[in-house]
Amino acid sequence: QVQLVESGGGLVQAGGSLRLSCAASGRTFSNYAMGWFRQAPGKEREFVATINRIGVSTTYADSLKGRFTISRDNARNTLFLQMNSLKPEDTAVYYCAASRRVGVLTTSNNYDYWGQGTQVTVSS
Repeated sequence: QVQLVESGGGLVQAGGSLRLSCAASGRTFSNYAMGWFRQAPGKEREFVATINRIGVSTTYADSLKGRFTISRDNARNTLFLQMNSLKPEDTAVYYCAASRRVGVLTTSNNYDYWGQGTQVTVSS
């Protein structure tokens, strides 16, 4: 089992920045690829970004490239999502997830463990 706890969400004005964190515990963090997903009210959960086990390969949703950056610190068992130039349409609950699989993992069914989510609200 891997336990994931997100933090760093909150209310921010459009154009602002937030940095989300996801603290992992339970198993060896570096054995898992990690991802961020988000779910806005009334919408399906959508892929945001993923990073491989050692943090050298990243993939982003096309619409978010250039604004969001995923990273990880395996020594601290922590995943990050730096979000810049935030827009009201970025408002959602953001989830981190862990996967035992390899490859480019952009769909939620590839992930085995999920955090409880952290709310991000961007005001206009």
